[in-house]
Amino acid sequence: MNSKLLKSVEGLTADQNFAVGNDLVFVPDFKHSLTPLFKSKVYTAAEITYCDRFDDSLLRYASTWAAKEAVYKAIKQIDPSALSWLKIEIIREKTGGRPRVVFHHSPANPFRVSLTLSHDGDYAWAIAIAELK
Repeated sequence: MNSKLLKSVEGLTADQNFAVGNDLVFVPDFKHSLTPLFKSKVYTAAEITYCDRFDDSLLRYASTWAAKEAVYKAIKQIDPSALSWLKIEIIREKTGGRPRVVFHHSPANPFRVSLTLSHDGDYAWAIAIAELK
């Protein structure tokens, strides 16, 4: 019985061409993680510039972190190869605009990602749906 179930699960995951990732950040706790070292290892220069434009930059950093985590979780379900935080960039064309994901790991990016961010009170949240092109 277990072998039938395992084969069934393996068949489903082998054909998987999309995945969902999400992340929830409790902003008061996140504040303690947001050190200069953490910023340099996680955020691109463009992301730092975007977040620092706001009086409430902590909230922007938290939502960007949630977005990176959600994208990472979705991508890792499809492609288990290494992907560093700096290779996932969250771009916003304008304040409150639709976020886009840019990958800096290969010239031929094999993924299309839909991303949504939200924040309310002490929480920032993101959902990403990644699909093979």
